[in-house]
Amino acid sequence: MEVVLLERVAKLGQMGDVVSVKQGYARNFLLPQGKALRATQANLAQFEAQRAQLEARNLETKKEAEALAARLDGQKFIVIRSASDAGALYGSVTPRDVADVATEDGFSVDKKQIHLDRPIKELGLHDMTVILHPEVDVTISVNVARSMEEAELQASGKTIQELAAEAEAEAEFDIAELFDEVGAAALDEDDLDVAPAAEADDADADEDDTQA
Repeated sequence: MEVVLLERVAKLGQMGDVVSVKQGYARNFLLPQGKALRATQANLAQFEAQRAQLEARNLETKKEAEALAARLDGQKFIVIRSASDAGALYGSVTPRDVADVATEDGFSVDKKQIHLDRPIKELGLHDMTVILHPEVDVTISVNVARSMEEAELQASGKTIQELAAEAEAEAEFDIAELFDEVGAAALDEDDLDVAPAAEADDADADEDDTQA
């Protein structure tokens, strides 16, 4: 199917280009979202009549997107989720989750603008693209953690595997320290048992010397 683009579409063309696309792509995405019209004579004539208006509107929305991009690009957001000790999420983080946390932080972002290469199903830092306009996009980072404390550690560069290893090492140290304390206490008790016996032996020896 041939369509005329009403705005720039990534990997497809610029505003005003007539391109050939699959019918499913046109019917399910381009046409219902107002990104293109069927390339009929009537629609082409309509586009040419409205080209100046469309270009002016595109320029305005692009400027608005660039203003938001200047603030949003490189931002880091935290999403708290439950996960296993190995870091696997009980569920996943969706574009809606990312849009919600960005909006809570004062950025007007829609879930349709969040581009994920794959679903987020594990703890850690995840970079993703936010498409603010057909010609403007930015990269943000989402820190998925089980707590704010864990998020801070991940932000410092530690992976969930490193955090788990540190926690295990700390637990082993605590256990070893406990055994050391128990052993020291047992030695103290042995010293207490030996001391009276030694004193008794010394007393017996003194008595023998007296009798002699």
